[in-house]
Amino acid sequence: MIINILHLYPKNMNLYGDHGNMLALKRRLEWRGYEVNVIHHDPGDELPEDIDIIFGGGGQDSGQTVVEDDLKIIAPKLKEFIENGTPTLVICGLYQLFGNKFVTYEGHEIEGAHILDISTTGGEVRLIGNVLIDTPDFGEVVGYENHSGLTYLGDGVKPLGTVITGDGNNGKDKTEGVIYKNCIGTYLHGPILPKNPKITDFLISKAIEKKTGKAEALKELDDTIELKAHEVSSKRPR
Repeated sequence: MIINILHLYPKNMNLYGDHGNMLALKRRLEWRGYEVNVIHHDPGDELPEDIDIIFGGGGQDSGQTVVEDDLKIIAPKLKEFIENGTPTLVICGLYQLFGNKFVTYEGHEIEGAHILDISTTGGEVRLIGNVLIDTPDFGEVVGYENHSGLTYLGDGVKPLGTVITGDGNNGKDKTEGVIYKNCIGTYLHGPILPKNPKITDFLISKAIEKKTGKAEALKELDDTIELKAHEVSSKRPR
């Protein structure tokens, strides 16, 4: 079976090790015997029809401006994918752009894709450091944040988790990230997936379930190294 992974804007939105998330997805699929086809989508490219997992990383404000127009074009199709249950992970910059709007600190408004019911404003101070959150779906999740955007959730979504250490979405309400259907948005770099295999396997299992039409238990993997990386990261000071 071939699993098609759509990588959104790898040239413009790929900061702080986010490409490692693609490697984690690819390797954990291959270790289970699946063939993986990674499709890079850059501004101006045509969006493919056959997609099993969607991923997009973080980028500077300048990078977000570059992809803004293209994202508006493909947003309806992306929304259709996500509404139909396609597992998705978007980090930092693309997490912000999947929302309704992002207003920079200088006051420039970037219209979002209106896929997630969130809005973001640029803050005066960057929120930087190690993060530990508690999630109802994946237990403790670790990562690293580096953002000035302050994101607030609307009524149509729920947070990925509650902040134990760090700032999360906005440094005020103790929320971090968002989860809507099978779409996860988060500020956690690091990258997030190698250190949190439960999230990786969630995306994989939902992709296989959607492709085959039935839920199946994934083949167990030896996660000794991944869990050790998680443990070490969870004990790092802010």
